[in-house]
Amino acid sequence: MTVLQVGKLCKTYPGRRGAEPVVAANKISFEVEAGGSLGIVGESGSGKTTVARMLVGLVRPDEGTVTIDGQELLQDWRGRAARLRRARSIQMVFQDPYTSLDRRLTVEGCLRDVLRRHRAGLTKTRCKEEIADLLDQVGLASRLATSRPHELSGGQRQRVAIAKALAVRPKVLVLDEAVSALDVSVQARILALLNEIRAGLGIGLVFVSHDLAVVGEVTDRILVMYQGIAVEQNFTAGLLRRPEHPYTQMLLSSAPGPGWQPERVAELRAAFALTEGRR
Repeated sequence: MTVLQVGKLCKTYPGRRGAEPVVAANKISFEVEAGGSLGIVGESGSGKTTVARMLVGLVRPDEGTVTIDGQELLQDWRGRAARLRRARSIQMVFQDPYTSLDRRLTVEGCLRDVLRRHRAGLTKTRCKEEIADLLDQVGLASRLATSRPHELSGGQRQRVAIAKALAVRPKVLVLDEAVSALDVSVQARILALLNEIRAGLGIGLVFVSHDLAVVGEVTDRILVMYQGIAVEQNFTAGLLRRPEHPYTQMLLSSAPGPGWQPERVAELRAAFALTEGRR
């Protein structure tokens, strides 16, 4: 079942000091199944974060539609009721969890605040049970409920941020560079957690990253963006094995590894620059 449908999202920012307008998103369309996952990749400035922010209502699109479970979210943009409807349908996990968590509150306090705001009618006892369930879902020990963000590791803080998003029981979870600040071993554990969450809860994931290797671990499909345009979209395995667009080939070849060839990267960059010159 399709849980998220995005149709022809567009966003253009005015240029600074008389410069040309910047097209951050040009008719971006995709779908995500319940329990499925889409990766949006591209270098800095490609527009991937703008797309993520449009999905959750932090940036207003110029055109396009965002439909979750049959409900179009962009028709009613303003007002508290509209914001609450979006928040209960789609949540975002940011790159730096330390800035998205209230440093004055304990882990329990952060989660309780969300539950009270979005799950009216919860008794004190039921709220404690929900918090315990959320901590268990993200693999955190119950003793950490009394800890504050500065007392946790980066990986633990990101798990709390994920638990905070799950507290709303959203249909879709958007993760913007959610593991890029973590070391490799912690990244692997968070990615495994995300796979468990989408399989167990049936939540659709949109995973935004510049790292194709990371995206390949947690997505079913990948959309590649360059200068606001979706240059390629395919199933993850197919795109990683047989990238068709020169830009996608360049991204894959630029990732250092056992077979990394700097001269091949330079060749692809030159070919891509030539292709861009013909547009």
